[in-house]
Amino acid sequence: MNIDGIVGSQNDDATFYGFINIDGPVRSRHPVEERGPGLLQLPGITGFHGEPLCREMTLDDIRQGFFDFLRCHQHSPVGITVETMNTKTKCDIKSLDAPETEDWVESLGMERYRGRQIREWMFKKLAADFDSMYTLSRAARRTLEQSAFLTNLSLRSMLTSEDTTRKYLFELHDGQTIETVLIPERDHLTLCISSQVGCAMGCRFCMTGSQGLVRNLRAAEIIDQVIEVRRTLKDPSRLTNIVFMGMGEPLANYEAVTRAVKTIISADGLDFSHRRVTLSTCGLVPGIIRLGRELSVNLAVSLNAADNETRSRLMPVNERHPLAELLAACRSFPLPNRRMITFEYILINGINDSRHDAVRLCNLLSGIRAKINLIALNAHPASPMGPPPADKIFAFQQVLMDHNYTAVLRKSKGRDILAACGQLRSAFEEKQGAGADPGNVSNS
Repeated sequence: MNIDGIVGSQNDDATFYGFINIDGPVRSRHPVEERGPGLLQLPGITGFHGEPLCREMTLDDIRQGFFDFLRCHQHSPVGITVETMNTKTKCDIKSLDAPETEDWVESLGMERYRGRQIREWMFKKLAADFDSMYTLSRAARRTLEQSAFLTNLSLRSMLTSEDTTRKYLFELHDGQTIETVLIPERDHLTLCISSQVGCAMGCRFCMTGSQGLVRNLRAAEIIDQVIEVRRTLKDPSRLTNIVFMGMGEPLANYEAVTRAVKTIISADGLDFSHRRVTLSTCGLVPGIIRLGRELSVNLAVSLNAADNETRSRLMPVNERHPLAELLAACRSFPLPNRRMITFEYILINGINDSRHDAVRLCNLLSGIRAKINLIALNAHPASPMGPPPADKIFAFQQVLMDHNYTAVLRKSKGRDILAACGQLRSAFEEKQGAGADPGNVSNS
């Protein structure tokens, strides 16, 4: 079997990618079985309404039919990844949920409760390999090693700021790198995690946006960021909050992100409270609507302007989903109890920081249970824009407070450690390109 290509579908809602690279035995997030010469079966992959996306396909189907297939499911935010693997097909077990894990171990001839034991080892005891799972028999551990793989991220750099913010650079199995940031709060820690390698949204103020999209993260690679950071903490119980505000647009990788969230908040997973998990989006409206129907987590919207002209200049996504459409989705988003939607507003000198901008923002958010996070732009070399002076920032905040909004001025932490999203990854790649030791991109 020899296919090497990229398939995708682009529509008015979003751009979704599927990667196909088959050369010898194949691997996907779901089990893949060969059913005769040139015939593959991918069970369990479902679309927006739960219908099977694909049950059987020949290699010719993959070559010729995938674009048409994805167009038929243009409202299904799903990516299918099939990657080369030099050994037999293995299961990405950390990406499975609890019932899927039990089904899978049962298919190997083990008792279903072994699935629960494996999840305890992965998510409670943070086991890095099957051999550490000593409550399983040696034979069971050998079977797992032959049939599945446990993902682990490689720590390439960790920078610690004067304010104790930590920025991690993790390397993935294919050599790509992602950033994760541990943020100290008064009485707890918050972890900012990535959902993609790079980003396709192209926001003008964002370093990651200037790098473009490389690929989506798998659910396991998202979960692993939490696991790896927990392993570095003396007191892991202090890590209580998760925010999807790192590299990438979470709603453009909807299936993997929501699968990861379910493991992060499940009692037999990482056991975070759903009230302490926040997903931030640049404004992919179909994803916001779907998220509100399917998961109970906090929503944050990167807004950054109160008029379409300015927002489109800063954020190309506004051309697809202008403010009226975005705010309508926010007004319909379910907010149980006393929850609010957080609107993130990056203040940029001379662009969106005037008193008039503040008044327009108040009018725009009228009727929404809103909290506004004001963030002075953390400038980076790839952008000519900079933050406003302090007096303009405080004046902007005061207008919001005078209109009875909760307006929090978020201090930009970790300025001394390449804290702007994408900076550490860029520095790492530059040093690699120059032949320097990647380990030099660290102060720890």
